[in-house]
Amino acid sequence: MITTDQKNIIKATVPVLKENGVLLTDHFYKRMFVHNPELKNVFNLSNQQNNRQQTALAMAILAYAENIENPAVLMPAVHGIGQKHVSLDIRPEHYIIVGKHLIASISEVLGEAATPEILDAWEVAYNQLAQIMSGHENRLYSEKVKIKGGWSGWKPFVVKEKVIESSEITSFHLYPSDQGPVAGFAPGQYLSIRLFIPELNLLQPRQYSISSAPNGLYYRISVKKETALNLNPDGLISNRLHDFVNIGDILEVTAPAGSFTLTADNDHPVVFISGGVGQTPLISMLEELIKSGSKKPATWIHGCRNKKAHAFKETIEYWSGEKKAVKKHIFYNETDQESESENQYKGWVDLNILGDELLTPNTEYYICGPGPFITKHYTELIAKGIQAQSIHFEEFGPQTLHLN
Repeated sequence: MITTDQKNIIKATVPVLKENGVLLTDHFYKRMFVHNPELKNVFNLSNQQNNRQQTALAMAILAYAENIENPAVLMPAVHGIGQKHVSLDIRPEHYIIVGKHLIASISEVLGEAATPEILDAWEVAYNQLAQIMSGHENRLYSEKVKIKGGWSGWKPFVVKEKVIESSEITSFHLYPSDQGPVAGFAPGQYLSIRLFIPELNLLQPRQYSISSAPNGLYYRISVKKETALNLNPDGLISNRLHDFVNIGDILEVTAPAGSFTLTADNDHPVVFISGGVGQTPLISMLEELIKSGSKKPATWIHGCRNKKAHAFKETIEYWSGEKKAVKKHIFYNETDQESESENQYKGWVDLNILGDELLTPNTEYYICGPGPFITKHYTELIAKGIQAQSIHFEEFGPQTLHLN
């Protein structure tokens, strides 16, 4: 049990964490991978290279230190992190390894400033946090195995269909190799896929949103192919799916996870705002609304490079046209006047040109895309008077956006 004196010590380290948090977490990850290289198969190495994982961990440690008197206020964040951990098959023993290297890193980075009292306080505080996290994750694991078709850990799935959706995006239809039932999920959730990457000589996991509503038969993920000359590990995995994974191949998959999900128990209007492949969790949500016969008025706002790069274009046109189930607004960075049509615009997604019809009372907003895309539209909605609790967003990768 952490004492009052130890809580005070933790709170006193907040300024140090604000100034040196990323330095500390960067040292921590390097140290851990030297002493426990097997964990390179668990962690996303791309997020190590771009510092997103280090930043996310530093922010989480800082938030914990700031709220050491009442860690319960962090439960929404704990739930989101727990969902990601369960999707990566993180287990209690991993917390032991992390704790050892975190305390050692505090000592090594702070040097003489890391007094025995500070190290003891952080060891007790970390163990408290680990118990909170692993306890919550154990409950999540239990929930997943209780549902029909549910499972824990990695399970083999067969690729039975591979569908080209656009010049950039290809969908993979995944069926359980044991031919058993397919567990349901909440629209907006994701799967973790694990592949062996020869260039790294490692297994690497990645999360991909499920891009269809629950159907009881298969999961669909829709993956963007990266075209940069110097691919980061994320690009290596996405491109390996495109170039080397074919119909009949087996992929290792963890159960659906994620807390970015649709609120379906009311008839409030809903606006979906996506950039590029960020539409994948939103199209799952929209399809579920349509299938369920929901009375929610729905608006679909999407931006991508051009028509060739626009995945699910025909699906959205059908839902907005013949089905009259959704209003659509499409933005292309590249277009020409001859190809322009109603509710199609040139340039980046711009909510300001769509008028105040998006700002009706009780409207809920779901945003997904790159970090700057989310920040831009979140900020604009707040400036228009929308309450933060009505805006839901998901940032692919480690959560570094703390907008609400």
